[in-house]
Amino acid sequence: MKKIIAPSLFSANLAFLYREIEMLNKSEADWFHLDIMDSSFVSNISFGFLFTKYVKKYADKPMDVHLMIFQPERYIEELKACGANHLHIHYEACVHLNRTISYIKENGMKVGVAVNPHTPVVLLQDIIKDIDFVLLMSVNPGYSGQKFIHQTYQKLEDTKDLILKKDSSALIEVDGGINLENSSLLFKNGADILVSGTTIFSDSNPKKIIHKMKLGI
Repeated sequence: MKKIIAPSLFSANLAFLYREIEMLNKSEADWFHLDIMDSSFVSNISFGFLFTKYVKKYADKPMDVHLMIFQPERYIEELKACGANHLHIHYEACVHLNRTISYIKENGMKVGVAVNPHTPVVLLQDIIKDIDFVLLMSVNPGYSGQKFIHQTYQKLEDTKDLILKKDSSALIEVDGGINLENSSLLFKNGADILVSGTTIFSDSNPKKIIHKMKLGI
């Protein structure tokens, strides 16, 4: 089982973004996680293309981009040009999910499908073999610092069962409310990748927090 940590730059100190990127480069973090929001799918606005290009310029690790927008197919080519390595789209935001998944692959990126807390993972059964990641939202998307939704543990189990049943190689990513108390249990219950923002960047020693999450302590 993999233990991948993807710190969310949405919680970083953007006034010192280069310093934050360099800190993550030197840490045990595996990926940079970027949340892109347009105030339509979620009621918040975050990063865009220029920000993504800047991060790519200085990041030594893959960029894991999470699109919280309707009609994400509009921006796939631009995000590839910005250097995105992985692109997550929401089940709830795609009218033509299969077509969008194929389009992301055609542009040379790994693809994930994100599901909101209320969306049952059984809805992914027809595409689970076509994707690289399932991104389980363990908070309602849009804002950092929210409380972890406990039902995520059952959803994690359901996702693992679906992956095994369909003989899929998809990895499970969990995003929202991740801290030192629940990260170990999430890994033990089948998560491969954890996205954490507030817990990492609000600490005086972010690299130590990342280290503890990797060890599962």
